[in-house]
Amino acid sequence: MSKTTNKFSPEVRERAVRLVLDNEGQHGSRWQAVVSIAAKIGCSPNTLHDWAKKAEVESGKRAGIPSELADRMKALERENRELRQANDILRKASAYFAMAELDRRSK
Repeated sequence: MSKTTNKFSPEVRERAVRLVLDNEGQHGSRWQAVVSIAAKIGCSPNTLHDWAKKAEVESGKRAGIPSELADRMKALERENRELRQANDILRKASAYFAMAELDRRSK
């Protein structure tokens, strides 16, 4: 999730993206459609263009990783990092207790 607050509701985003995709042919290019619609809803053209690209990735029309898979991958990476840290702690604790046992036996 982004660290900034979302000024636009999901419904507004979906409608704006739908307008871009539906009205692309009426403009000279996609960017012209984005600029025109962004001005009407009050967001920057780059933001609307990003929304449109993300919608295409989500629908499979554009190459990329859908947000659901990206979120799952991020969670798995976090879990993997935590497990590696736990293993490192256990490895160090095992070595410490092994040395303590050796010291105890040698006395």
